[in-house]
Amino acid sequence: MSTETTPLADAPALDGPWLDMYRRMKTIRLFEEQVNELYRGAKMPGLAHLYIGEEAVAVGVCSALRQDDYITSTHRGHGHCLAKGADVDRTFAELLGKAAGYCKGKGGSMHIADHQNGNLGANAIVGGSTGIATGAAYSARERGTDQVAVCFFGEGALGQGILYEEMNLAALWALPVVYVCENNLYNEYTHYLEATAGDILARPRAFGIEAREVDGQDVRAVYAAQLELVERARRGEGPGFLLCDTYRYHGHHVGDVDRSYYRAKEEEELWRAERDPIARLRGWLLEQGAAGPEALQAIEEEVRAEVARGVAFALEAPFPDPGEVTDDVYA
Repeated sequence: MSTETTPLADAPALDGPWLDMYRRMKTIRLFEEQVNELYRGAKMPGLAHLYIGEEAVAVGVCSALRQDDYITSTHRGHGHCLAKGADVDRTFAELLGKAAGYCKGKGGSMHIADHQNGNLGANAIVGGSTGIATGAAYSARERGTDQVAVCFFGEGALGQGILYEEMNLAALWALPVVYVCENNLYNEYTHYLEATAGDILARPRAFGIEAREVDGQDVRAVYAAQLELVERARRGEGPGFLLCDTYRYHGHHVGDVDRSYYRAKEEEELWRAERDPIARLRGWLLEQGAAGPEALQAIEEEVRAEVARGVAFALEAPFPDPGEVTDDVYA
């Protein structure tokens, strides 16, 4: 792993919407905690892959985008969806398979999409959304817009050939796309160093792609680096690659509750105690005098109420009519 990170203290002092970022990160954290409770209470069908601990990546990246810019997501995609502007209630409804969900209950946790906000969808196939994002960038260029596409993927996708095919085309055609690699250290249950050889940044750079690495637990650093890559792509200067070093607090999925056989509890506790992205932003806001404890507490209370309303809405919402089972389904 390269050491070219941007630490908190060195992040550019941009005039950014920091309180909004704080709110979005808290929303994702509390949303995901409720997803875990819904699963444990047998109220949610299937599995979910929690984003807790990685909130700064989704929020920092999406805060650098416009509503009409595109993103593609992964199996761990609730955070991306919410950061791009999705409503809490409809997102919960989709996870519970309800008709009020973004995909009318047919997408669920791993295939949720929100086209109104530019989210072209999550993808359960590792690296599967790289082609969708690159295609969206190609479409934007051909239509003559200045839209940018962003492709989220985990470090496990570095072993998928499609990623390199897409980066090659994006570089050849100078497409407005940014590839965002969320390195949370583990390819499911295997440390990435056991499966990924060499310098990660050397891979996009081999195609002539502008590549950066940042501390994925620092939303300010993520936002600053992403904003530069997005503006560069929007000007027609070609694709970018952002490597975000981050960590998932929970298991690979909600059923992965005993992780001691592949990572130490001490490691988890260290990341929670010393590198929590929400705590770091909160500390910076207080230190800079950008917000007081009362204001931040008020934000948390508002978000808790919003999440509670969202859960209640989803639980009470009806399931789709069985006669619609083949509607909007394509092969």
